[in-house]
Amino acid sequence: MQDVAPQDYRDAMARLGAAVSIVTTDGGAGRAGFTASAICSVTDDPPTLLVCINRGSSAYAGVTRNKVVCVNVLSARHEPLSRLFGGKVPAEERFAAAAWSTLETGAPVLADCAAAFDCRIADIVNVGTHDVLFCRVVAVQKSGCTDNLIYFGRAYHTVGVTDPAEPGCSF
Repeated sequence: MQDVAPQDYRDAMARLGAAVSIVTTDGGAGRAGFTASAICSVTDDPPTLLVCINRGSSAYAGVTRNKVVCVNVLSARHEPLSRLFGGKVPAEERFAAAAWSTLETGAPVLADCAAAFDCRIADIVNVGTHDVLFCRVVAVQKSGCTDNLIYFGRAYHTVGVTDPAEPGCSF
């Protein structure tokens, strides 16, 4: 069997659109967060999703030691925040750029995100350069926003309806 070259793989993955989220944590290991597009549902009984995190990420130690995360699903207006959390900016500056609250676990919840999945990490599987976190959802929060920020073709795009009149959806 012939190996697929990493660049060929990345180029093909650029053709797979993905929702953009900011994954956050807080606890004894400190507050941290990162932008992610490698998130998906595993099962609804019990409610579980998976999150992929690069072990080289500045958020890695905090996430794996705190053992809690909140997946904050982004809307179109969050593109600048997504770029901030995806860059080399210190955690304090990242969190200072938006309003946050908490649900069950204490992980930061973005005040006006489309949806938030507050989770406890149930299992971690090591694959290549990343860990796959299996996260048990313990609380959810939804806003009135009906649009999502996606990443496709190495660029941000919006899907859904962007309506500033939606309750709980500020611009």
